[in-house]
This record gives sequence, structure tokens and C-alpha cells, in this order.
Amino acid sequence: MHKREINSTDAPAVVTGYAQAIEVTNHSRTLFISGQIPVAKDGTVPTDFESQCRLAWSNVEAQLHAAGMNLDNLVKVTIFLSDRAYSLDNRRIRNEVIGERKIALTVIITGIFDESWLLEIEAVGAA
Repeated sequence: MHKREINSTDAPAVVTGYAQAIEVTNHSRTLFISGQIPVAKDGTVPTDFESQCRLAWSNVEAQLHAAGMNLDNLVKVTIFLSDRAYSLDNRRIRNEVIGERKIALTVIITGIFDESWLLEIEAVGAA
């Protein structure tokens, strides 16, 4: 698989930590990951945003690993936040998890299915 970061000079510049587009070629599998929620295997939900965010990312990684993939295989992530107040913490934690990897990214402020969840993360991987 080959991934190529695309950032058109005819569109606004990227602010930080993602690509405007990712082109994937020479891949044989695509994994669509449903929204991963901040719920632990035992059904518990942390109350603070940082713990919820790290747990949701851990659940994304668990789905990738179940498919024989890892964070290097991510090509698109959509993060749904329950409140704009979590934006900076979300960016910080996402950048810690993703590191130098470039992905196509969307962050949406919206209502979340369960009021105890402060975010939900869906993703697409390719291998």
C-alpha cells in the first residue's frame, strides 16, 4: 500500500497534524471502523474528557489490530465532539496518538447518542 498526502495550494492550508486529502494506491483491503465510543470492555465510562478520548482511541486501535492493521493503516478519521470546549484537548491527544502520521481528518461538534459520552471516533484503514 502507498499513501500520498495531498494539500492543494488552491485550498486553505492545514492548521496542524493532518492532511487535506490522502490518496491510497496499491492496497488490497479497506477497513471501515464504526464510531468507537468511550466505553471500556467492562461497560464503564470515564467521566473526564481525556480518559474518554484515550479510551475511544484505544478502541479504534483494537479494531485495527483485529483486522491485522495498526495506526499506520489509518487514512481517514472523523471525530464527533459533544462540546466545542473539548477541541484543544482533542487535538492534543489525537496528535499524541497519531504522532507524525498524516490522515484525512474531520472534527464535528454535535449531539452524541449517549449523553455520558463526550466523543465518538470513526475511522477508515487501508492495507
